[in-house]
Amino acid sequence: MAETGSGPTVLTVLLNWRTAEMTLKAAAAAERAMEGIAGGIVVVDNDSGDGSFERMSDALRDHPRIRVVQSGRNGGFGAGNNVGIRLGLPGGVRPDYVYILNSDAFPAPDAIRLLLEYLEAHPKVGMAGSFIHGPDGEAHWTCFRFPSVASEFEVSARTGPISRWLQDRTVAMPVPEKTGPVDWLAGASMMIRDRVVAEIGGFDETFFLYYEETELCLRAAKAGWPTHFVRESRVEHIGSVSTGMKEWRRVPSYWFDSRWYYFRKTGGTLHAVAATLAHVAGGLILRLRRLVRPAIPPGAPHFLRDLVAHAARQLLRPARRG
Repeated sequence: MAETGSGPTVLTVLLNWRTAEMTLKAAAAAERAMEGIAGGIVVVDNDSGDGSFERMSDALRDHPRIRVVQSGRNGGFGAGNNVGIRLGLPGGVRPDYVYILNSDAFPAPDAIRLLLEYLEAHPKVGMAGSFIHGPDGEAHWTCFRFPSVASEFEVSARTGPISRWLQDRTVAMPVPEKTGPVDWLAGASMMIRDRVVAEIGGFDETFFLYYEETELCLRAAKAGWPTHFVRESRVEHIGSVSTGMKEWRRVPSYWFDSRWYYFRKTGGTLHAVAATLAHVAGGLILRLRRLVRPAIPPGAPHFLRDLVAHAARQLLRPARRG
C-alpha cells in the first residue's frame, strides 16, 4: 500500500535484471529516502529467469510500501520501466511524480525529497536528476548535451583542436557546480512529472538499451518541459552492473541499433547517415594521429567497421523488404 499524506505523491520505479541482491539494496535505500513522502515503490523484474522475482518477492513481503512485479518479457530498460510507470500507485492511482532509480544506485536519505521539492518549486521544469557519484565519492559524468552530427565528429576524433572548436557541441558536459538546466541526464536517478508522461508518453520501447533517456528528455524539451540537474540531491552509483559495459570486448549490436534509431527518429534517415559519416571521419583522423603517436588509445575493437556495417544493413533493409 502507498503511504498516505496531503503532499504530492511519488512512484519510485526500480528495474531489476539478474541483480536481485543489488536491487534489494537499492530498494532499501529508496525506502529510507521515501520516508515522509506520500507514494510507493514498485520493483519490476525484467523477466530475469534466474529466480530474481521469487527472491525479491520473498525478501520484500513485509514491506507494505514496496510491490514486486514481473514484466513478462525483457524488452530493455525503457520497456521495463514503462511497466512500473503504467502500473501507477496501488489501485491504479496516478502519482504526481515518477522517480526512476537504477538497481545499482543508492539515494542519500534526502535525495528523493530534494528532487521533489525542486520540481514543486519550479513548475515549468519537466524532469530533475541527481548528482551521481561512485562509492569513492568521485563524480560520475551524467549531464549531457543532445547528440548531433558535430558531436559525433568530435567524440570520434578525440583531437584537441577539434574538441576546442566544438566544445559547445560536445555531448558529455563537465559536472555542473550548481543546480540548473541541462539537455539530458543519465537515468540512474531521475524524477519526472506524471503530467509530462501523460503528455508525451513514457520511454520509447524501440530502444532496448542506451539513448532512451536521451530521446525522452529531447521529446520533453520539444514539448516545453526542460530537464534540470539538482546538485544537492546525491546518489551513489556503481554503474554497468546489469549491462556489463565495463567488460565489453566489442560494442554490442543493440547499442548500434539504439544510436541509429535515435538519429533517424530525431532527424530522419539522412540525419542518421550524416551522423555516421561524421563519426567515421573523426575516427579516420584518430587513426592518422595514432600513426604518429601509437600510445593514443585506439577505442573499442572493430568499432568503425561495425558502425559502417550496421549503417549499411539499416539502409539496405527497406530494399530487402520491398
